[in-house]
Amino acid sequence: MLERLQKIISAAGITSRRASEALILGGQVAVNGVVVTELGSKADPTKDIITVDGKTLKINAQRLYILLNKPPGYITALKDSQGRPLVTDLLKDVSDRVYPVGRLDYNTEGLLLLTNDGDWANRLMHPSNEIEKEYHVRVRGKVIDQQLKRMAEGVELEDGMTAPAVVNLVKSGEQNDWISVAIHEGRNRQVRRMCEVVSLSVVRLKRIRYGNLMLGTLRAGQFRYLTEAEVRELSGEPAKSPSAGNPKREAHQKPTRPERSGGKSSGSGRR
Repeated sequence: MLERLQKIISAAGITSRRASEALILGGQVAVNGVVVTELGSKADPTKDIITVDGKTLKINAQRLYILLNKPPGYITALKDSQGRPLVTDLLKDVSDRVYPVGRLDYNTEGLLLLTNDGDWANRLMHPSNEIEKEYHVRVRGKVIDQQLKRMAEGVELEDGMTAPAVVNLVKSGEQNDWISVAIHEGRNRQVRRMCEVVSLSVVRLKRIRYGNLMLGTLRAGQFRYLTEAEVRELSGEPAKSPSAGNPKREAHQKPTRPERSGGKSSGSGRR
């Protein structure tokens, strides 16, 4: 059956559908030896030979959904011109090619999803779904109520006003406070930039929740496979997950003390 090339490439786990479109426009995709550069082009993955950068495309029968606790100092990408460590380097026992759902900055840590299911990834990243992500932020010095209130109501960034957020004071220390920031937008470095606007200096930034998924007890650098129920609930649509919940693969998870949200609330937003 004929399908759009970007959908076929995404389904093969090479990259997201949007990034697949860039590959096509860049002349990196060929069908039966002929380079294709038009986004409306179609092919039959069961009959045609599709290549990306000269490598023959293989359609994955097995769908993988992974939750990784990303440590700082890793790039959320499949390659890096500077030779820095990649998040996929942490997936030693995963033989299939997977790619990140969205991004976390080089120095940001915490919950990162990876998959080879392009349609599932696209649903999660589409702005209309407004999936909420929660971050714990350690800031230098003490936080005042007015700073939390401004972030909760929305602040003006270079790319426009942010949507209302849920902002809590989680822990008060002698030199550093911890706050929780929950947003449903996905702008570049958004939480760091929001903090900068209200004169808060970020010392540490960690994502602890993505929609209904919590980071839980995973230690830095460890990962686990999502259960079939988690995959369906997060996307809001049925998804086949033959590998999810494999008890042998749960060995990648070791117990540690989980981080919890709580404390003083300074705003409300959509969950």
